[in-house]
Amino acid sequence: MATFKTISSADIKTTQSVLNQLVDFVEEDISGSATRKKYQVFLTSSGDNAITSSIYQTVYDQNFTLQTSNELFDMTYGLYALGTSATGSQTSTDINGKRLYSESSPMMREKVNVYRQYAQLLLGNADGRFSAPFSNAASDGSDNLDEALFISFKRLFVRDGIKRETFAIKMFQSSSAGHSTEANPQNINITAVNPASGSAIFTDVGSATSIERSATGGDVGNIVNAANTSETVGLMFYQQGIAIFDMSKVFSNQIITGSIATVGSSATNANFSGSFIPDFVTSASMDDVIDHIASTRFGSGSNTTLTFQNNTKINSTLVYCRATADEFNFSSNPTYTNSEGRVRVINTGQENIEKSFAFVTTIGLYDANEELLAVAKLSRPVEKNDEKDLTFRVRLDF
Repeated sequence: MATFKTISSADIKTTQSVLNQLVDFVEEDISGSATRKKYQVFLTSSGDNAITSSIYQTVYDQNFTLQTSNELFDMTYGLYALGTSATGSQTSTDINGKRLYSESSPMMREKVNVYRQYAQLLLGNADGRFSAPFSNAASDGSDNLDEALFISFKRLFVRDGIKRETFAIKMFQSSSAGHSTEANPQNINITAVNPASGSAIFTDVGSATSIERSATGGDVGNIVNAANTSETVGLMFYQQGIAIFDMSKVFSNQIITGSIATVGSSATNANFSGSFIPDFVTSASMDDVIDHIASTRFGSGSNTTLTFQNNTKINSTLVYCRATADEFNFSSNPTYTNSEGRVRVINTGQENIEKSFAFVTTIGLYDANEELLAVAKLSRPVEKNDEKDLTFRVRLDF
């Protein structure tokens, strides 16, 4: 029989620790068409000129048709209802107050509704407006995120939240490359107007010293341009694992020419020429815009383009099992005694001289009904004798 000892509440302690894991995503996962899954749930109308599009796309770490692929994050964008991009393409309202848009501005209600859904989730108000810096927007509206790119990281990688000052993403602010998709070929040619030079890195550096919180979205940090940290370009909601970027700041407002899907043309693809904001984001379908951003604003190699550390909270119960000098000096192993009941480690005739000892190998935790709840195995046997007072710490993580 094993030896039992009652553990008091003073011997039990609860604690919480945080484990950090480095997460990084490579360029080709974002830019590749086989690693971005579309959910084409939007259809303008039937016929040759119908636009079929997704509301968002999911980026995977490999071909999304493989069973071993993992979802990394969702990518979409939205327009603030009262921003110039949304109001500038509005033609009128119906008798119920619903906004009406021209055929050359498809999916405008969807683009506005995406923004409203994120505002409801993160700001607690569907009519709310994102601004960066989060709580110190400029009075002239220059800090308003009216054309917002949303990246929502999956729980598998965010865990219990993103660690402050570990987020960084590299994107090209200007582009000279087009993109194409198998289902609906697009050849968006870029002619740069005052393009930014090369790529830029955006990070949440400085967020640890300027802690801000949203009532519904949790902790918030400002995303800044690493080359000029006074330039705030977006927001990071750490517990939600959502990054928001002001597309008017992270992307240069280039002139874009090419072919986009449209309802109002005589062909499925219409010639387009206009600025990135507001022309392209209002005239193209959401799939066209997301395809363009994913395929031209990120590299196509195996270099890391996005990284952060996550937080995993570990709740622990520490149980201190104490063995005083005169306790647990006998073994529960049936071979500890011989057939006559004598302790084998004590030689015959030396009972008053030699003392019994044992090696502790296992600790069991029982409830009040003496039912085994947990078993702790020692990495190696520990000798216990009448000259040793030992304390074993059993840690239960959950």
